[in-house]
Amino acid sequence: MSDNTPKVTGIGGIFFRSKDPQKTNEWYGKNLGLAIDPYGSAFEFRNANRPDEINYLRWSPFSEDTDYFEPSQKEFMINYRVQNIEGLVEQLKANGVTVVDEIVEYEYGKFVHIMDPEGNKIELWEPIDSVFTAMGGETTK
Repeated sequence: MSDNTPKVTGIGGIFFRSKDPQKTNEWYGKNLGLAIDPYGSAFEFRNANRPDEINYLRWSPFSEDTDYFEPSQKEFMINYRVQNIEGLVEQLKANGVTVVDEIVEYEYGKFVHIMDPEGNKIELWEPIDSVFTAMGGETTK
């Protein structure tokens, strides 16, 4: 029986504002060995509960004038990997948490955004990692 408790299962991404995202990507690739693509770097790791499963974390500099972090004015946004995103959103709403938007679904997973009490926008992602695995491409590992 698999656990489908609505909860965070890990970090899915670290996003931050940058004066020059392209130069930032190049610097991290050259100096720290990150495998860089147009969106930053995909870190590859194994699922602790299913070690044969590859999972991903997205590291990504955004333009400093991005509106993607709004309504937060912070310099960063964290994406958390979750399971049972619908159940989690129900719990969050019941707890009075601000849910910024509706759940949207893409080939690679479902997303929704919330606000924490400090004004940080948080992205919740119920991933379908197999889509990234099938796409291939270089990853940081």
